[in-house]
Amino acid sequence: MFTTGQWVFAALFFVAFVIAAYFAYGKDKALHQKQFKGSYKILIGFLLFVVMLFVIKLVMKR
Repeated sequence: MFTTGQWVFAALFFVAFVIAAYFAYGKDKALHQKQFKGSYKILIGFLLFVVMLFVIKLVMKR
């Protein structure tokens, strides 16, 4: 499905993106906590949805 190089690139891109987002939004942490209460639930739901898609794909492949 994916080559090893593509997986490595995806992992490095994800790590770099998370680090960049942390520094970009770190200054506004107090404001974000006030404005976006409970938004972590949306993130968790989205991640669970993506994981479910991968699980369904693996199950359907067999």
